[in-house]
Amino acid sequence: MSHPPDWLVAVAWASLAVAFACALLIAADVFVRGYRLPMGVMEAVWPITALYAGPFAVWAYWRLGRTTSPRWLREHDRDGPPDKPRWASIGLGVTHCGAGCTLGDVLAAFLVFWLGLNVAGLALPYEWAFSYAFALALGIAFQYFAIAPMRGLGVRDGLRVAAKADFWSLTAWEVGMFGWMAVVVFVLFPDPHLAPDQVTYWLMMQVAMLVGFATAWPANVVLIGRGIKEAM
Repeated sequence: MSHPPDWLVAVAWASLAVAFACALLIAADVFVRGYRLPMGVMEAVWPITALYAGPFAVWAYWRLGRTTSPRWLREHDRDGPPDKPRWASIGLGVTHCGAGCTLGDVLAAFLVFWLGLNVAGLALPYEWAFSYAFALALGIAFQYFAIAPMRGLGVRDGLRVAAKADFWSLTAWEVGMFGWMAVVVFVLFPDPHLAPDQVTYWLMMQVAMLVGFATAWPANVVLIGRGIKEAM
């Protein structure tokens, strides 16, 4: 495969349109309809998750996010949200590092493209370096705003614990994401390479995020099981 075929371009446009619609739907439910969440960082995590998971993110938000809202609890006359199965707690943990990774990867892709950075005509090494750095910073920030309030930690201790909790999860995510993008660059579109000014590039990035979600899952099983990362 070299130039993206027309059918794949059409799929890419449809996938991005659905993803953005899902993100807006969640954001509107939280901020317009008033289903604010007790953990403020999740009000950003859920719409960001929808950018790559689309309708699945909406389903997960309705089941696992909206049901924690004080408004939802009042409407259903409950003192607390429904109990979550273990897989749900693990999945929520993955979405935290996933939100940071998603933002970091998007910023890195635009920055490298805008600056025209490449090695022998290949932008991938710079994209990987910037993606990992941005994702690590943003992932720790997302984790800090989840862990610090729950444990009552100050900034220094909160950042230390957040870094410990998120480093392996985030690294596992990036391994999956980098692996898929390597397939895209070297196998699917070796010449010419896809670039961020092409819609198909962002479809491939959506797939990369889903692969990253899968590779980060085992890391979160271990981290949550050992109490290094909070079960949500």
